[in-house]
Amino acid sequence: MGRLLWRLIKLVFVLAVLAAIAFVAYAYLGPIFMPSDFAAPVTEVVKPVTLGTE
Repeated sequence: MGRLLWRLIKLVFVLAVLAAIAFVAYAYLGPIFMPSDFAAPVTEVVKPVTLGTE
């Protein structure tokens, strides 16, 4: 039973490391391969501003 638990812990650890590598790769390579997903939305915002002149 102890060996099975140790294998499960190792599997979870390996999957966590692989997930971390995948997230870092997505963060660095994502803008190259999927630029539309990383582009900021371009919309003009017009709001009136009232300045306090006292």
